[in-house]
Amino acid sequence: MVKVSETDGERLERLLSIVRILPEAPGSYQYYDREGRVIYVGKAKNLRKRVSQYFMKRQQSSKTTVLVSKIHDIKHIVVGSEEDALLLENNLIKKYKPRYNILLKDDKTYPWIAILNEPFPRVVQTRRHVRDGSVYYGPYPSVSQVRDLFGIFKELFPLRTCALSLDEERIRRGAFKVCLKYHLHLCEGPCEGHVSADAYAEHIAGVRSILRGGTAQLLRSLKAEMAEAAEELEFERAEELRKKIERLSAYQAKSVVASNSIINADVFFPVRADDRAETYVNFMRVQDGQVTLSYTLTFTTKLDEPLEEVLTYAVQSVRETHGVLQREVVVPFMPDTELSGVLFAVPKSGERRKLLELSEKNVRLHKLEVLKREAERMRASREDKLMIQIKEMLGLSVLPQHIECFDNSNLQGSSAVAACVVYRGCKPSKQDYRLFNIKTVEGPNDYASMREVVFRRYSRLQEEGLPMPDLVVADGGVGQMQMIREATESLGLSLNIIGLAKDSHHRTSQILVGFPPKVVGVGRDDSVFRFFTRMQDEVHRVAIAFHRSKRSKVMVTSELDGVSGLGPKTKERLFKEFHGIDGMRSATLEELVSAVGRSKAEIVYGYFHGGGEVTE
Repeated sequence: MVKVSETDGERLERLLSIVRILPEAPGSYQYYDREGRVIYVGKAKNLRKRVSQYFMKRQQSSKTTVLVSKIHDIKHIVVGSEEDALLLENNLIKKYKPRYNILLKDDKTYPWIAILNEPFPRVVQTRRHVRDGSVYYGPYPSVSQVRDLFGIFKELFPLRTCALSLDEERIRRGAFKVCLKYHLHLCEGPCEGHVSADAYAEHIAGVRSILRGGTAQLLRSLKAEMAEAAEELEFERAEELRKKIERLSAYQAKSVVASNSIINADVFFPVRADDRAETYVNFMRVQDGQVTLSYTLTFTTKLDEPLEEVLTYAVQSVRETHGVLQREVVVPFMPDTELSGVLFAVPKSGERRKLLELSEKNVRLHKLEVLKREAERMRASREDKLMIQIKEMLGLSVLPQHIECFDNSNLQGSSAVAACVVYRGCKPSKQDYRLFNIKTVEGPNDYASMREVVFRRYSRLQEEGLPMPDLVVADGGVGQMQMIREATESLGLSLNIIGLAKDSHHRTSQILVGFPPKVVGVGRDDSVFRFFTRMQDEVHRVAIAFHRSKRSKVMVTSELDGVSGLGPKTKERLFKEFHGIDGMRSATLEELVSAVGRSKAEIVYGYFHGGGEVTE
């Protein structure tokens, strides 16, 4: 239930908690607005990864930002494959006509294969599904898959492709003449009566068999024919049959999301929760051969009722909610009562079994999501407790949901850098980390460097209109805190600032707060103290790594850059071997040859010893 008084921040945090427990499986996701209307339907190979991208600000377009601002709930349906997700997305878009799909997506129709209702039926591709007596198969996720099927049909069956209106009387009167395809053996010429309706119907039966996934018998026939051709030394014909067999074997049966033989059915699958008095029942509705609805009901069992009884309650609940059930209801076992107008089916194989397995997959993933949600809630509870402790211990006016910590790193003033790590909800938010090259400070001046990076960081946040942190942490004592204070006050900001002072052994020993700073009475084993020391270790790690990276680049940027004939790898090898320019200058020719080879060594030796002839 969405809170009426929910703030935008609370809404986003609630949605992110849903995203974090989405399954890493293919499926369709649906976004709902405050009124419970579907405003967007999408597909994904990995639901959690795809949906989480909507909440990454750096990846948002202006349209996506508007969409995210309207989302108040997220639901999803798991399917067996990425192709199934594509088909299911199409079905749901047509059903709900979501507002933002119209703005952001091309509501195209996927292709079908139709066996037309006419004498000597044609097999055609179409994007229109009409009730004209023709038989339709699909929809298929791509035109290429339909094209492959037609390639198989063309190789296996000499079907007509012309649009002539054939009937017995006109054929008998000789109203038609065969075309070039007849002479190329691509058509048997029904227009002139060269093939009977019964013989042509056998070709159509083969097409139906392939489209229904019943290729086993056809494959056996082709393999037998190939073996016979090989025995008779007809190797070219055997090779053609082998290619047909490979193509037919590669073709997979139709998607369970688009069923041909099951037009309308409801599917239920119950699963008990572990160590809980709850049972989950997935309900899935198939209409016109397509899954259009799927959700999971939760029942609290008081007396360890058997699953058959819980299943009956679920069927009754769905009938009350939707007013009516489909006549056919697919279940894993018979419920403990009969319902008028409902025919229960317990399939062991075939398409109904595939639908049942899909329903089972959805309900088991729902069960897993419940467990993950509880774990997430427990973890969030610990983090909320920690934020409350920090707030009370430091005397803050707000919960420190957004904390930033700064640290400098340099080597005798060279390659000076700084790092800012960001924690949200007491967890590292690595995508928000920032690294700084010190630009205005010369020499080893940590205080001035701290003032520079803090000013740059928060002036940038001001320019971009982004929220300021609830707490700023200095990796140091009073001096560092003062620099942060001066930088923020110069921007008109009043931020909560603390420092992490170190003892004579360079270990954090005190937390300082306020101006003038006071020591917070907290032991080293306290959870708050351990949290800030972990944050301090993290910012130190990030700053050192950045400094080392920059220093290694500077090492190969030296006076050797002006020496022709020396590439980056050679210069890097020289620095590693001789530890700097002075080491190279004092090295003998033999030592240089040992490090980089004679030709490069002579260039280096000549450079440092006057550039004249090289003498040993």
